[in-house]
Amino acid sequence: MNQPYRYSGIISEALVKRKLFDYWKILLVSISPVLAIVASLLWNQAGRAQEWERVQAGEPEIRETELNSSFFLLPSSFSMTQSLPPATIKQGRQVSLNGRIIPLAWTQQSASSISPNIRTWIADIGLMQSAGVDLLNTADSTKQPVQWFDLSLTETQSLTTRSTSQYRYLDVTDFARLAGWQISTDGNTLRIASPVANVTGIRQAQREWGDRIVVDLDRPTPWQVNFVDTPNPSPTPTDDPTKPAIPQARTLAAPNLETPDDPTKPAFPIPLAPAAPIAGQEWSIVLDAKIAPAIIQRAFPTSKQLLSLKIEPAGNQTRVKVKIPLGWRPQVLSLGNPNRLVIDIRPDSLVEKDIVWARGVRWRQQYQNIGTARFPVVFLEINPRQTGIKVRPILSNPLTDKGTAPLLQTAELSGTAAAINAGFFNRINRLALGAIRRDNKWLSGPILNRGTIGWNDRGEFAIARLTLQETLITSANQRLSISHLNSAYVQSGIGRYNPDWGTTYTPFSDNEIVVTVAGDRIISQSPAGAAGKTAFPVPANGYILALRSDLSVATQLAPGTLLRLETNTIPLDFNRFPYILGGGPVLLQNSRVVLDARAEGFSEAYVRQTAIRSAIGRTAAGNLLIVAVHNRAGGAGPNFAELAQILQQMGAVEALNLDGGSSTSLYLGGSLLDRPTSTAARVHNAIGVFIQP
Repeated sequence: MNQPYRYSGIISEALVKRKLFDYWKILLVSISPVLAIVASLLWNQAGRAQEWERVQAGEPEIRETELNSSFFLLPSSFSMTQSLPPATIKQGRQVSLNGRIIPLAWTQQSASSISPNIRTWIADIGLMQSAGVDLLNTADSTKQPVQWFDLSLTETQSLTTRSTSQYRYLDVTDFARLAGWQISTDGNTLRIASPVANVTGIRQAQREWGDRIVVDLDRPTPWQVNFVDTPNPSPTPTDDPTKPAIPQARTLAAPNLETPDDPTKPAFPIPLAPAAPIAGQEWSIVLDAKIAPAIIQRAFPTSKQLLSLKIEPAGNQTRVKVKIPLGWRPQVLSLGNPNRLVIDIRPDSLVEKDIVWARGVRWRQQYQNIGTARFPVVFLEINPRQTGIKVRPILSNPLTDKGTAPLLQTAELSGTAAAINAGFFNRINRLALGAIRRDNKWLSGPILNRGTIGWNDRGEFAIARLTLQETLITSANQRLSISHLNSAYVQSGIGRYNPDWGTTYTPFSDNEIVVTVAGDRIISQSPAGAAGKTAFPVPANGYILALRSDLSVATQLAPGTLLRLETNTIPLDFNRFPYILGGGPVLLQNSRVVLDARAEGFSEAYVRQTAIRSAIGRTAAGNLLIVAVHNRAGGAGPNFAELAQILQQMGAVEALNLDGGSSTSLYLGGSLLDRPTSTAARVHNAIGVFIQP
């Protein structure tokens, strides 16, 4: 038997085997998917036996990543005229970067269907946030220029991208080689080891805008910015840990003062602490680099914005901890020649970006000026008419419509590429408070004539205050108005709950009367007793009527009564939209600011509050703006009038406020763009952007 020809340590038999296997897959899929499975299994068993024989004979072993030993099925529509894409060798959702475990999507593929070379791909935004690899502006979604210390890959050297339904991967194979990274796999985990780096000095300087800290290094090394802990108590009545502390004037609580997260929740007087010095927040910049004790055996000067600076060695890592004013963030960037990490403490820390992330998806970060205030805005511009893009409401618990979860988790589980938190909800019972319509089904009905956004798959969107008008007509021609459909918002009147709500209805208030309707006839009427005690089945072909407060209408709804139901939306145009999500207030219509708190059941006090905000808008060209606005430079977030002006400046002709404060979260490709994950609250629902590459 002749000795197999060897090339770069790889036995050519592996190439032959892969090529034959590719032909087998094409042939067998055209015959039968079942036969394809059988043949693949047999081939893999034979391959393992042959590999063991080679090892026994002392021949070089074929590395696991050089050969795909698992089988996969091709679509039944696959034909001989189609070319096979590069095979995925391994993939996972976890990266170990010098021992730091990071939830991050990755995949390994052969360079082509006939090549033994393996290429490693990592989700782009996660790579930026975990290793400090900066993503530079690009108008080409297939190429991503990057910069990392003195390693700058731009123009023709830009990293190749590959988009899937959820992630945009970067081919980091050549980048890793240039950076000296060693890459291996261990099950679901991609392991990256970078050369050991050393901190050679720490320098400080004051600038007119704040403080600068420079960490000198002997070589490039991964780094990451982390939010360390919750802030000190501040006099600001908010649940947002990144909102700056501003002394509040002592005023009496209004009877219906809403909270940022639940504008229908009754207010309770908020005890205000005496005015105190501005609270601080600690951030940690972790470098995978050693530091000599002599470098840190000194006190580091502070200032009014750099409240403290600590340098902590931790094995092969160095932690630079800074305490800065609440609402500020450190701006961190790497520079080369010589290699150094620059940490700027300044009120305007947002790094501006303009990246075409996928066809029809543009990621932007910029400042918008309203008077003397500068607001950092992180947003996505979506072309809903782009082939393959769909916009959908998504829920944290789609099986029951009840529950909350971090947007990061909800987006990952739903398979969406991009998302923003959407409507209000009750944090206690974790049910929506406002409109959610999906596939023409009202999972939660509109309330209080509040603002909503409606759309269809033709790329048509509209924003308006919405009321769902439902009327019951009895056989005696009596007309009874329905106050709410499938709603957790409780007020006097008649609430209606159909199967889109769930299989049962449990009363929200004491002493309700529950009327059960099957088909078009009332089949029972029962006193419900105490709230939350009894679950009443919702007929599959009918609905439940919950009579609250004014129970006199019960005499008109006796068992056996025939009912007819009329349903319409106001405005009528919203009847045609299969997808609707509620928020409020409406900010813009016809390019004009149309704020009207009273018309949507909001108090004036709530409208004047400042907070981090989420919003959605539509441009004259029909594109969507999915927007997160954070604290102005050196101050608090926008009020609604300022938010409306920001959207107006960005080119929106219609715009709607969404739930904000700690709920505000903007997701893209596996990561939050606008805030540290640990500061984002759990939310009930969101607007998801799905991409079919």
